[in-house]
Amino acid sequence: MVEQKTAGAPQVAGPRQGALAERILRRKPVERLASEAGQGEGGSLRRSMGLAQLTMISIGATLGTGIFVVLGEAVPIAGPAVVLSFVIAGVTALFSALAYAELAGMIPASGSAYSYAYATMGELVAWVCGWCLMLTYGVSVAAVAVGWGEYINELLRLVTGVTLPGALTQPPGADGGIVNIPAAVVVLLAMVALLGGVRESAALNGVMVAIKVAVMVMFVGIAFTAIQDGNFAPFMPLGMAGVSAAGATLFFSYIGFDAASTAGEEAKNPQRDLPRAIMLSLIIVTAIYCLVAFVAVGAMPWTDFADTEASLAHILTVVTGTPVWSVVFAIGAVIAIASVVLVVLYGQTRILFAMSRDGLIPKVFSKLDRRGNPSANTVILSVAIAVLAAVVPLGHLADATSIGTLFAFGLVNVAVLVLRRSRPDIERRFRMPLAPLTPILGVASCAYLMLSMGAATWITFAVWMAVGFAVYFGYSMKRSVLHRETEEAQAAG
Repeated sequence: MVEQKTAGAPQVAGPRQGALAERILRRKPVERLASEAGQGEGGSLRRSMGLAQLTMISIGATLGTGIFVVLGEAVPIAGPAVVLSFVIAGVTALFSALAYAELAGMIPASGSAYSYAYATMGELVAWVCGWCLMLTYGVSVAAVAVGWGEYINELLRLVTGVTLPGALTQPPGADGGIVNIPAAVVVLLAMVALLGGVRESAALNGVMVAIKVAVMVMFVGIAFTAIQDGNFAPFMPLGMAGVSAAGATLFFSYIGFDAASTAGEEAKNPQRDLPRAIMLSLIIVTAIYCLVAFVAVGAMPWTDFADTEASLAHILTVVTGTPVWSVVFAIGAVIAIASVVLVVLYGQTRILFAMSRDGLIPKVFSKLDRRGNPSANTVILSVAIAVLAAVVPLGHLADATSIGTLFAFGLVNVAVLVLRRSRPDIERRFRMPLAPLTPILGVASCAYLMLSMGAATWITFAVWMAVGFAVYFGYSMKRSVLHRETEEAQAAG
């Protein structure tokens, strides 16, 4: 690797233009990633968030999906042992969260795992990671939006006794569905909130997080009185294979801590606050997930979850004999799930912002308006996800999200190993304990959950990756900023 300088540009670490292998392995130095933080087309992002806001972003993106949306799909697979599935997914997430905490404290960039890969494993791996994150975030928003529509219907049923017709609340091919309008609506509402500004969106998210935690506490307090020992038997009806498969699906519930790292260029003190926010949010969310799952399967036979939409609200109705608490819960769920859509959509826009700044996707995604918001990015992405949410079933979305997340998180653990060896001189505000054992375990646990997924999910992932490679070699590689700067340097002599 050689150092090159171009007029008006920071130093670039990369090989001379030549063999394909050299081009796809070019890396972006950690120092350059830090120096570029916040810079976009025509302006810069604004540093306005402290530890509290970053923690709320992480909790807001995480707390809700696994409990409000995916729990009803995981229980029929794992039975009462779904609590263990949450633990398995949480431990897997913990290894990756530790890796994120170390890297986020070193590289305060909007690109999250994409940026970490660019600094350690080269441009092609960074592209693969970013492409996986596009799947993870975009599909995650759509999947959660579908769950939001289910709770809207549940709320209408509890309050008015009627529900929206299936043709307008289900995707094509599901219960007579044509288009899921509520799912598209919540994505567009989140778009409007983000266009209002980051500080305002963070404040709104903070209120939503407080409401969702209060709703979870209310559920535990009420449903705990109805726990029956018999509901825990058989504890593992489909064996460890069912527990692992449910854990792989539920990993979808833990991707939110990555959202905090996407705020690296808008944090006031990212090196100090990002690691703290990531670890604090993961601890809080895992504890709530396991507690609510335990109470839920204790209060209602696990076989009843397969036929029940909005399962937790239904439990409250059964336990109390009145729909009042279910109405309160459904209102809280609608607000809580909307916060997940808001924050995860925010994270997606920042990853696309970083990739666009590097030239790997069109420059429109890094163009900032006069208030420092990537407004064009937000509108384009939101409209695309709203369409996805309206026409694709939830189950396929959640599984596709999980496998993309696991792959990206595995790369983050590898990035820690690479930087520990190649750049031991860089100051680390947080160090992943017991390395290299912990990042190796992080990679292994991600691989274990990926292998627990079905063939259909792997086929979806393979098709997505094939499209990604075609886009990279057909468009991104030749338009990369590093590629252009290398060519300019060679032309200059």
